[in-house]
Amino acid sequence: MGIIRQLPPSVINQIAAGEVVERPASVVKELLENAIDAGASRIDVAVERGGKDLIRIADNGKGISPDDLSLAFSPHATSKLADAEDLFRIATLGFRGEALAAIAEISKVRCQSRPADAAEGTEIQIDAGVAAPTKPCGCPPGTVMEVRNLFYNTPVRRTFLKSDSTEAGHVLDMFARVALAHPTIQFTFRSSGKVVHDLPPVTGLKERVAVFFGQELADSLLWVESQVESVHLWGYVGHPSQSRSTAKGQFLFVAGRYVRDRSLSHALGEAYRGLLMVGRMPVAFLHLELPPEEVDVNVHPTKVEVRFRESQRIYSQLLATLRQTFLKSDLHSRLQATEATTPAPAPPQAPAPYALAESTPNRQSVASWFGPSATSPAGFQPFPSPGYAGGPAQSPRLPDWARSLPPSAPAAPGEPFDEFGSADPAPIVPAESQPPAETARMEASEPPLKAIQVHDSYLIAETRDGMMVIDQHALHERILYEELRERVERGGVESQRLLVPEPVHLTAAEAATVLEQGEVLARLGLEVEGFGGDTVLVSSIPAMLASLAPERLLRDLAEHLRSKPLEPTRDALLSELLHMVACKAAVKAGQRLTLEEIDALLERRHLVHDAHHCPHGRPTALIFTKSELEKQFGRI
Repeated sequence: MGIIRQLPPSVINQIAAGEVVERPASVVKELLENAIDAGASRIDVAVERGGKDLIRIADNGKGISPDDLSLAFSPHATSKLADAEDLFRIATLGFRGEALAAIAEISKVRCQSRPADAAEGTEIQIDAGVAAPTKPCGCPPGTVMEVRNLFYNTPVRRTFLKSDSTEAGHVLDMFARVALAHPTIQFTFRSSGKVVHDLPPVTGLKERVAVFFGQELADSLLWVESQVESVHLWGYVGHPSQSRSTAKGQFLFVAGRYVRDRSLSHALGEAYRGLLMVGRMPVAFLHLELPPEEVDVNVHPTKVEVRFRESQRIYSQLLATLRQTFLKSDLHSRLQATEATTPAPAPPQAPAPYALAESTPNRQSVASWFGPSATSPAGFQPFPSPGYAGGPAQSPRLPDWARSLPPSAPAAPGEPFDEFGSADPAPIVPAESQPPAETARMEASEPPLKAIQVHDSYLIAETRDGMMVIDQHALHERILYEELRERVERGGVESQRLLVPEPVHLTAAEAATVLEQGEVLARLGLEVEGFGGDTVLVSSIPAMLASLAPERLLRDLAEHLRSKPLEPTRDALLSELLHMVACKAAVKAGQRLTLEEIDALLERRHLVHDAHHCPHGRPTALIFTKSELEKQFGRI
């Protein structure tokens, strides 16, 4: 007798349940998606013991007819697909017809449903996959689903569930994702008999963000929007001051479906490069609208992962749109006044990354560091403006509830992306090469700052709105970083050749890494070559680091290359090393500046695009508004 046998339907359904239903939150997700697909304008969710004992979801959608009610709980039964071709143009949240059968197999289910044109409703009860005959019942138009004792007939799965509060938290997270994706629908959420959320339909996404994440975050969001051919991107991203330690603050929706996509998450991180501290994650609430045939949602049983037909183009669009938004936005950190009458002692300042406290570079003046290179070609512009290929931007069609939100100017057409799909910031034009009209406009909008130095580390300047406190090291580091980037783009950083090449002894791993990245280091003005064994020969160093010992510089770079995982592209690795070189060359905290040096530093502040943050993501300045000052002194 053969050993291969056909599995019974109940076992097949329980296997499917293991893929579709991981915990109570999975049940809530599937039932909420069914209610939305049914056209509901109000959905009520209630759970007991985190959903272990009861999950009840009621909606006012189109309902299920008596003839379809029992069939709806059969495996692979759905009204959303007709043939295989429909899999390539899925426009609904659900489509496989597996969820209801899987849920009914591992719980006790009762469903009451009534179409709007029916005189009465229909009820069905299912216990571990065994359905009782349907019967008429009284109920309002729509559908009520009750799922009790989840995993009661698969006790091993039930033992893997967490505590009631933990499972309730997962259910609430799932509820929040759906509510954020569909703000025009009214939602209520009850847990253990208590009303947790009662969300009326709203015309803007910010109201829902404020409910789940607080008004402070909602007020700091920046509107982003672009359309390239048939791909429409819109939503909000957080101010750099509202970063998180994990990616849980990132909500990406494709056609109203919450998804996780590594490519989009990477584009989001690249857009914030240099604006966030290491280890911090940006906050985002972004929607992608594109034709159904351009995305495959039939990738994973939970339908959270998707594949795009042209993922590189969408990556580029997201990255360029965010960078363009940041260029137009004020990303300075606002210094918030406290209500306490006695200020708390300030914590000790951590040393700046790679700062050399024991050594002060010899320098004639800060102004001399900003002088243009003799080798710079006239009219050179290192970075292309952000934009999109593919013709003029069309006027995007917003959903009704998003049209009241502030619009964003479309990107300039015809600007190509680089080979990695990223668009760089707008060009940095030296002051002497700017047209007179542009220079006058900049001077009118940004009057020259006059500042005093305190604690040999900070500059205090009067602004039109109040007062600004500037970190001299962070600001100088940002200016040098952008100047270095400009020089690298046109061929390399000015180097100073050593009269006698200096040998540097490294570990075997460090020597191998340094020699492997020799081409990148050469673009920074540091030329190295092998000298046998673990010794590396340094023949030239960056001119702006001439006062630093070549051995010290190479050891620090080698340690940096070995301690951090290599970035996905050579350009990204080069950017990391530029951060380090700029930090070493910048004026340090604790160094006194002359008035001429202060003026030179502040004059260059308006000629860089990301002057609000240093390359490592620390703010370069804090703003204290005049109204906050008057409030502290009791004037208002």
